[in-house]
Amino acid sequence: MLFERIVVGAYAANCYILADEETKEAMVIDPGSEADRIYRKIEAKELTVKYIVLTHGHGDHIGGVEQLKKLTSAKVLIHHDDAELIESAELNLTVNMSGPVAFKADETIGDDKTLEVGKHKCQIIHTPGHTKGGICLYFKEEKILFAGDTLFYGSIGRTDLYGGNHKQMISMIKEKLMELPDDVTVYPGHGASTTIGFERKKNPFL
Repeated sequence: MLFERIVVGAYAANCYILADEETKEAMVIDPGSEADRIYRKIEAKELTVKYIVLTHGHGDHIGGVEQLKKLTSAKVLIHHDDAELIESAELNLTVNMSGPVAFKADETIGDDKTLEVGKHKCQIIHTPGHTKGGICLYFKEEKILFAGDTLFYGSIGRTDLYGGNHKQMISMIKEKLMELPDDVTVYPGHGASTTIGFERKKNPFL
């Protein structure tokens, strides 16, 4: 798998580009800002972006979506329960950022969805708590989890914004993510990567 992390925007959000090495089919996760910079990476690797997947609908993760979609013609996906966030600049908080952002997804998705880029497959794991429709993307064969703002290195996502629920967040992490193998690498929406095993033993919130 071709893989690249790009830290974008004032909130230092992690955007991820991943692709099949043979087919060059790609997915972009959370293009929060700097769409031109993200696209230059895509062009340099000669990738064809199939999906732009949003782990949730907050402004620091969606700011570059509209421009990147124009550049790539990729399909924009978000969980059913977070569709309302990306359609409202007030709910997604971009009215308080660099400028209002509001758009519609091409498709809303849930736990029943499996996404494929080339030979690589990922399972959608719904983990509400940070937002109602927060998701993680689990690549089982590659032992990789993209956790959005659900799980961080030594921490968890905040739950004091619209749709947040602390009790639900802890429950989802314990019931869904902590059931994954210890050696699964976790790539969060902000900050450094970690592993399921490390968080199971060391995360003070769990």
